[in-house]
Amino acid sequence: MSMRILAATLALLFFSISSARAQSSIAQTPPMGWNSWNHFACKVTAADVRGAADAIAKNGMKEAGYIYVNVDDCWQGARDDQGDIRPNENFGDMKALADYVHEKGLKFGIYSSPGPKTCAGFEGSYQHEEQDAQTYAAWGVDYLKYDWCSASEVYPVSQIRDVYKKMRDALQRTGRPIVYSLCQYGWKLVWRWGKDVGGNLWRTTDDIEDRYESMTRIGFGQAGLELFAGPGHWNDPDMLEIGNGGMSRDEYITHMTVWCLLAAPLLAGNDLTKVTPADLAILLNREAIAVNQDPKGVQGHRVSAEGPLEVWAKPLADGSVAVGFFSRAGAYPVKVNFKDLGFNGNVHVRDLWLHKDLGTFSGEYTAHVPRHGVVLVRVWK
Repeated sequence: MSMRILAATLALLFFSISSARAQSSIAQTPPMGWNSWNHFACKVTAADVRGAADAIAKNGMKEAGYIYVNVDDCWQGARDDQGDIRPNENFGDMKALADYVHEKGLKFGIYSSPGPKTCAGFEGSYQHEEQDAQTYAAWGVDYLKYDWCSASEVYPVSQIRDVYKKMRDALQRTGRPIVYSLCQYGWKLVWRWGKDVGGNLWRTTDDIEDRYESMTRIGFGQAGLELFAGPGHWNDPDMLEIGNGGMSRDEYITHMTVWCLLAAPLLAGNDLTKVTPADLAILLNREAIAVNQDPKGVQGHRVSAEGPLEVWAKPLADGSVAVGFFSRAGAYPVKVNFKDLGFNGNVHVRDLWLHKDLGTFSGEYTAHVPRHGVVLVRVWK
């Protein structure tokens, strides 16, 4: 082997290792931000995205950790003569949009599919994976949601791992750290292999709806998946519906609490330019967010279930434990034994929605939970 070939080979190897390390350093806590789909769907425009970025930068969300501003489906136009993807008339210059988001101190996300078409029928990345990855990097994209959709028309589902790995490799070759979000609805037990194909998060369920029944079915259905989550790789039960109007205040507080205990990505899905103070307060609960963003990176687990009453717990880095008490029926007392949380003797309890220390308790704690509501506490010795 000549010295020139050896040098080129070593340079390529160094670049690959550096890119892989950069990719592995992102999403060390669950990503937080906003996504356009739940509220705007295919009506989204660049102006809506700028409005979301403006709101996040001004309303306290940026300081709370919401940094990703993500365009979902329906931004794509046609490909040009060179095969490069171009945005449609609702978006125009995507690099200018990314620059606008970056100027706010935020990060920019985008959406595609490994199939010929996206879920809404727009241009996908099939046979253009390398080209699209380079385009995204040139635009300044920081986050890619990659939705299976029409990929079933060109690939057998048995190849789903290789298909997602193909885009992972293309993203790595750009040299730009880009959060890689796999959207494949939990198919083929994705939690077992999502990390291996480069996923920073992977959808474990079908799409969420702005209904209590949908939210609780998805949220409480994550029991048992905690073994597969951790820094850099997270189970994703889909985006937040808080503020879209389909649930009560107690139900939205439950929604936020479940996602925080699950160490799930927190991607607001409402119109942030019209968010009410009450809904914004739910999204901005710093003590709940701290549970979600805890550096230990442990997904919460179900401690007990008695019909509609459930207790979930999430161990935290400082040795404390976050505990959620839920009632999916009426208003009921819900109890936890401290020994089930790993504590003996006297235990301190703080309510994270009331932002209030409740005192010291021994043996057990009983929370009085409203219908479709939650009590979230942190306990420590």
